[in-house]
Amino acid sequence: MPRPRKRLAGSAEPAGPDNKGPAGKRTKTKNPVGASAQVVNSSPQKTSASKTCGKNLSSYWLMKSEAESRLEKGVDVKFSIEDLKAQPKQTACWDGVRNYQARNFLRAMKLEQEAFFYHSNCKEPGIAGLVKIVKEAYPDHTQFEKNNPHYDPSSKEDNPKWSMVDVQFVRMMKRFITLAELKTHHQAHKATGGPLKNMALFSRQRLSIQPLTQEEFDFILSLEEKEPS
Repeated sequence: MPRPRKRLAGSAEPAGPDNKGPAGKRTKTKNPVGASAQVVNSSPQKTSASKTCGKNLSSYWLMKSEAESRLEKGVDVKFSIEDLKAQPKQTACWDGVRNYQARNFLRAMKLEQEAFFYHSNCKEPGIAGLVKIVKEAYPDHTQFEKNNPHYDPSSKEDNPKWSMVDVQFVRMMKRFITLAELKTHHQAHKATGGPLKNMALFSRQRLSIQPLTQEEFDFILSLEEKEPS
């Protein structure tokens, strides 16, 4: 039986067609028996992860999580990188995603790939640290829990719509990389053709799961060695 884990929160994003609330929120229920069953790609849109990501799937990601307390149907959806560090083995499942494109990105993730842990819906949004994928996509149990804010009555256990992955803390950034700083570079790079010119954080900003190119990932890592611009 999988051990209970805290859930992670992603930022609000456009809801899927069968869910009217914001997606990617942490809940406090436990993983059910059999939560590690293989994922069935069952989206009504029939959009594969490979089509969503393009021919070459991303190896790097940005994953948003709410860093400040906010109640959703009586549940505090806050989960910061500090909360992840406090979990057993510094590992948690990333549940509650209810957007098809974000879900497909989850399904495209591979073991040991790295992601930036991004604090969203807070006074100072930005990149707080690094995590890695330690379990590839499997059914998100919260879709079947009637008391969960992300319950989806249209999803069936033998053909689940929604998926999650497990992530593990890697390290904190040497300094917090703010959204404002990233936006400054993005705007400059649009004019000069720099690494962040097409960054999804600005072109698909409401998605809680976003792919990064190698160039984007390396550039953002380089920022922690420099003074804020």
